[in-house]
Amino acid sequence: MTHVEDELNSQPECWQRAAGQAGAHTAVLPAPGERVAVVGCGTSYFMAQAAAALREDAGQGETDAFAASEFPHHRAYDRVVALTRSGTTTEVLDLLGRLKGRTRTTALTADPATPVMSLADDTVVLDHADERSVVQTRFATTALTLLRAHLGLHTEAVVEDARTALDTPLPEGLADCVQFTFLGRGWTVGLANEAGLKMREAALAWTEAYPAMEYRHGPISISTAGTATWMFGDAPEGLAGQVRDTGGRWIGGTLDPLAELVRAQRLAVAVAAARGLDPDRPRHLTRSVVLAP
Repeated sequence: MTHVEDELNSQPECWQRAAGQAGAHTAVLPAPGERVAVVGCGTSYFMAQAAAALREDAGQGETDAFAASEFPHHRAYDRVVALTRSGTTTEVLDLLGRLKGRTRTTALTADPATPVMSLADDTVVLDHADERSVVQTRFATTALTLLRAHLGLHTEAVVEDARTALDTPLPEGLADCVQFTFLGRGWTVGLANEAGLKMREAALAWTEAYPAMEYRHGPISISTAGTATWMFGDAPEGLAGQVRDTGGRWIGGTLDPLAELVRAQRLAVAVAAARGLDPDRPRHLTRSVVLAP
């Protein structure tokens, strides 16, 4: 078993543990009414997108998401939340350094022995969800689970759906598709983006991701026999039928969207295996992007 398989299989337990710890971190996580930005790079940026949409939809306050390198320094925020598994990503550390003394910052990380511990004003360490694989799975979803629990949006049913996602076989023949599109709405757009990234990282697959209502505005033209379109959450009316009419395969999400992401992670590993690739050693990637000064 690869590291990434072992790590993605441990997600139900990681989520339970993070949800149980959420109350202990209330003081350093965004309070209702605060104006907040959530930042990250790569997978962490897509989790930031999901977290920001969840918080704003819950009526907790204006919440934006940015890639750390694209943070708008002209805007004022009460708190910036940074997601960084390694605690060493250059863009995140640079941003936290610039915000020091100006804006309160909280970092969610997996490694307490890294520079982020001194650069962020507050930290939440999810070391039980750290990973050996370059490809992120459990840290990202565990960090998002902590933030969902902080908002009162996590339930045990989410964990049970994750177990179902791990125990239920993937749709037959899905791994043989030549192209994959992932769709989301609201907070699940970030999950769709992350599903596409997992497929590219682990399996070198041709993947795309869009807000679901945008799919009919051009991208559906690639849908045909041998392609798959996977919806995270409730689909717009009529879209499934339109995709099927192209000859493409439609995969409707039946589980909690975060559990659907676990299924997509499994698909990435399956496609990698079918193509003779090692998902623990993705091409041109390292665990953390650390740029020379």
